[in-house]
Amino acid sequence: MAMHPAHIQLREEASSASLFKLPDVPAISKVGAGYGAASVRCRKLHQFRPSLCVAKRQDRTHDNFTSPVFGFSWDCCKRACCVCVSAAVATAPRTASGEEGTTTWRLDGLLHDIQSLRDALEHTNSLGQKLQILDKNSRVQDVFGDEKMSQNTIISFALENSNEYEIYLLKCLVASGQEHVLRAPSEWLNQFEDTLQNPMDAELESNGNSLTRLDLNGSGKLPSGHRIFNEVIQSTSLSSEERKYSTSGNTRPSCIGQLKELLNILIQTLHKMESFYNSIGGIIGYQATALELIKRADLGDDSHVSEQSDSTLSDDEANKTRFSAPLGPDLSIDRDYAIQAAAWGLQALPEMGEIYPLGGAGDRLGLVDEVTGQCLPVAMLPYCGRTLLEGLIRDLQAREFLYFKTFGKQEIMPVAIMTSAAKKNHELVSSLCESKGWFGRGKSNFFLFEQPLIPAVAAEDGHWLISEPLVPILKPGGHGVIWKLAFDRGVFDWFYKKGRKAAIVRQISNPIAATDVTLLALTGVGHHHNKKFGFASCERKVGAAEGVNVLVERKGKHGWDYSVTCIEYTEFNKLGIPDVPVSPGSMQAQYPANTNVLYVDLPSVERIASCRSSRSLPGMILNLKKPIVYEDYHGVTHRTYAGRVECTMQNVADLMINTFSSQLKPSQHGCLDTFVVYNKRRKVTSSAKKQRKRTDFLLHQTPDGSFLDVIRNAHELLSSCHIEMPNMESVECYLEHGPPFIAILHPAIGPLWNIVQQKITGGQLTRGSELQLEISELFWKDVQLEGSLLVLAENVVGSLQDTENEEKILFYGKGCGKCRLERVTIQNKGVDWNSKQNVYWQHKVSRLESLTIILHGHSEFEAQDVHLQGSVTFEVPDGFRMRVTQGDDGIKCDLHPLPSGSQTFGSWQWRYTLQDGGYVQLDMQTTVEN
Repeated sequence: MAMHPAHIQLREEASSASLFKLPDVPAISKVGAGYGAASVRCRKLHQFRPSLCVAKRQDRTHDNFTSPVFGFSWDCCKRACCVCVSAAVATAPRTASGEEGTTTWRLDGLLHDIQSLRDALEHTNSLGQKLQILDKNSRVQDVFGDEKMSQNTIISFALENSNEYEIYLLKCLVASGQEHVLRAPSEWLNQFEDTLQNPMDAELESNGNSLTRLDLNGSGKLPSGHRIFNEVIQSTSLSSEERKYSTSGNTRPSCIGQLKELLNILIQTLHKMESFYNSIGGIIGYQATALELIKRADLGDDSHVSEQSDSTLSDDEANKTRFSAPLGPDLSIDRDYAIQAAAWGLQALPEMGEIYPLGGAGDRLGLVDEVTGQCLPVAMLPYCGRTLLEGLIRDLQAREFLYFKTFGKQEIMPVAIMTSAAKKNHELVSSLCESKGWFGRGKSNFFLFEQPLIPAVAAEDGHWLISEPLVPILKPGGHGVIWKLAFDRGVFDWFYKKGRKAAIVRQISNPIAATDVTLLALTGVGHHHNKKFGFASCERKVGAAEGVNVLVERKGKHGWDYSVTCIEYTEFNKLGIPDVPVSPGSMQAQYPANTNVLYVDLPSVERIASCRSSRSLPGMILNLKKPIVYEDYHGVTHRTYAGRVECTMQNVADLMINTFSSQLKPSQHGCLDTFVVYNKRRKVTSSAKKQRKRTDFLLHQTPDGSFLDVIRNAHELLSSCHIEMPNMESVECYLEHGPPFIAILHPAIGPLWNIVQQKITGGQLTRGSELQLEISELFWKDVQLEGSLLVLAENVVGSLQDTENEEKILFYGKGCGKCRLERVTIQNKGVDWNSKQNVYWQHKVSRLESLTIILHGHSEFEAQDVHLQGSVTFEVPDGFRMRVTQGDDGIKCDLHPLPSGSQTFGSWQWRYTLQDGGYVQLDMQTTVEN
């Protein structure tokens, strides 16, 4: 079996020791030279509590394995070079120097106060006792005053209209140093002045128009553990008249409703923070963590506290960690192993689920609705003729169709989707699923859960950024919140009830992760070898702004600790990770890329997510690299260095440690709970995360670059099918003139390429041709294409059938459209490559002519030994078979009904057989009528 090479590096550490939404976390601003590193991450979480910082507006598991899991040789790793490098720690000037051996920081007073407050609050679960603790805080005393008497107008209004728990949340806000959120200048308050003179207006009271309360179930206690309230604060109900004025800009008649709504929305945000971040101390704990991370960035502190090693070790033992490129099977080289692993993955589908983190805002894409002008989330990006979310479901259906064809059983995998409120992400994703009839999978096979949005935090002073009083700038908190959020919302239990033991995780912005064997082989290796966590990885370019996968080897108290995990590129300097090529002159980096294509064992991840500590929020990181741009209520644009305490979902692997009494040989690394598989980069990742500038030739992470990889993959695949293809051209030529051809094939034709190669053989695509195959049951032999060919089946993988609960479910193999093309020549003008309206990555192209085959319902099209010229459309009605041949006077077209009762078979079908070694053999079966 081919293995990825290992390059080992030694570091001397500085210290001894269904659909759901992601929570958004405060952004934290970066200040001048004080920030020697662009980001700080708390890799060891148990002694590191997250908390919010507010900035001014101005701008072990110890499972010992005795036998290797992989049944292959690891000899190649013996040839790996070993490089010892001392830690290259990024340093920055200290804010101030105290006594010898100590360093003080400009916000130490605030940090220590918040840390002490966090610790005090954690020792009680009584709301009354928590309020007593908060009331002793000097900031709370200054802002809230005595017994519902405050000089702050907003506070006075809140005291009159809020319940005890809501007041508790507001006091947490103030105690964490965020009183400016509740402070309003006179010009802002003027719009509310009439009604604020009498906030308890009798008419409003009689209408029950007070703030909605959080239900404490009469207990007077806060929920414990991971539980959250059954009812989250509901949005304030405004009357139709109030909403009319509120939307029209006439503020005076509805000003009281507006103020109440703003306050209510803020309280909802605070409640979500308090509930979600309960494992680290809620609002107060989050603020403490944010300040701690700002301090580390400011002082250039590279200390890390180990979550796994909690005892004192000698300097020689505890301060040595070795990083190396992890060994794993290379699917692009060892095809026999790749096919076998994919077969294991196919057999495991009934125990697998899918998890899609969709909560990111996708600001860099600049995606807007062309009709409404509304900003859209990444999931709605139109890519290759459909949204990115539809593309992920289509990939999943292709694997399920392969399972049906191979084993004759219907399998629908449950899908959990994490969304967020950013850009109406949750609302739009839900609406898309509804409009598509839940993709024929049934609503019960989706779990949508929403990630809370979290305030952005300025690095200068730890203040939350606000656009106006009561309105903090909110951002998602990173995809790493997915595990705790899934636990809080019951996603793990939902998977278990459906018989699922593991899941594949893929990000919405990576549309090519399911190419060929990648996902099935990742599934197969993880499931077959009882792994806990796995990465699909690939080569990485030197200097790329992306994380890397590493094998971590550490001498701990109980022996040698091992795990395969991820390190973000922002941490390379702090951890002494050299971003160097594998060999002189090469552009390939020493360490492979982290792609966030993951295999997760659900019980293993759940155990970590359920922890009542920072372990439940893996890989906390503070990115100060880019400023946050926002507009205040005066219309003034602000550009503030800020960030938020983000979590990274892949770093849950940091806590999946195997400990051995002695140091392992490289050939023994296969016994670890964590693993990696490799493939060509364009078969693993090519993301569409940011919009390409019109004059920019850099395609990395753009839809244009991702689509170019789709074309490159199609070129490789069709060439392997013995089709003569046009040459691939330069990036400059691609951007100026478009791709040399367009080929978009439905993944259900495979999705494994060795299956596609049995359905498609021989022929030619000339330069400028377009091939779109929206079909699964296809036979192609020696087809010459010059122009455009579109084969569009209404039933690609099956047909929708009514069920008892009145849902339409897609039944695989029932009534599929089918197409046979043998020795056919197709010539037409095809795509208008000169059209300025073409957007190739959207598959939005103008055509001069095309050959279009439309298959309605259960229908078939067959063409043999014919020459088809010009713009022609063949449309086959449901239940019929169309046969096109060359007649004496031109094209002859015959239409006949399909045999009765042939919904599955028709006149022919592909029969799939799983052979020894995992290879799937296809044989064509035909009826007598054929």
